Amino acid sequence: MTARGQDPAPGEPFWRAAFPLCEFDPDPSAMYEPSSHFGADWLERPAVPAVAVACFFGDVVERLGRELGAEVVTHLVAEHGRHAVYAIEHGGLRLAFYQAGLGAPLSATFLEEMIDYGCRTVVACGGCGALDESLVLGHVIVVQEALRDEGTSYHYLAPSRTVEAEPEVVRTIEAVLARAEVPALRGKVWSTDGLYRETRAKVRARREEGCLGVEMEAAALLAVARFRKIRLGQILYAGDSLAGDEWEERGWYRAHGLREQLFWLAAEAAVALALGPPPALEQAGEAP
Repeated sequence: MTARGQDPAPGEPFWRAAFPLCEFDPDPSAMYEPSSHFGADWLERPAVPAVAVACFFGDVVERLGRELGAEVVTHLVAEHGRHAVYAIEHGGLRLAFYQAGLGAPLSATFLEEMIDYGCRTVVACGGCGALDESLVLGHVIVVQEALRDEGTSYHYLAPSRTVEAEPEVVRTIEAVLARAEVPALRGKVWSTDGLYRETRAKVRARREEGCLGVEMEAAALLAVARFRKIRLGQILYAGDSLAGDEWEERGWYRAHGLREQLFWLAAEAAVALALGPPPALEQAGEAP
């Protein structure tokens, strides 16, 4: 917030706050954009499908890419390695899928690049730590809202406690899950950067606030999607549990069939969103 108690408008001078993450600048352009490295004669923009699944399960992405004989249309590159962006035909559309990156900064960076390549509809799928005792291993959560306890989203939206998914996106995903007879809960998740700082007091506070699960990327992905005006939804499955007095691993990394099932549900939801009417998107930079 500014000293006047209002969010800054585009074109206003950059302003300072007590904490850097509160210094939101609504200027839609930046010195370095996802497209900055294109334009050189030797770099051409890849032909990435307009519909994609951002899958956090790297094992599923690589195996399906191999078993389906998927086309590799480009790579998302970071210092730790190269991640293939695959394309297949699904539901009558050309569908991309890629490993979504770990943590808010990298997942937002990969999403930015996919948007720059022409992607306009994305459904992310991944796992989360359960904060509700009723969430058994594998229970599906449709992300309706994310608590912004990470840093990336604050560079895309003015400070607020949460960021919400577009209602039409949530309804479409729920309809896909209902047709597949997959029980699911719609609700809020806690996005955090501090994987090893999920203290008992914080877990208790987030649970009291209504968070069903804890993960690392939803707030950032929703913020990027709103800023760039694309459709994005996310489905998660309850993996490990922080709902009791002690952390329970519950073998969630080994739920291979469940992880692939979530991928295909995300694919169906992405196609349904692409074929349906677009949701009404708010102006980039507005607080939800």
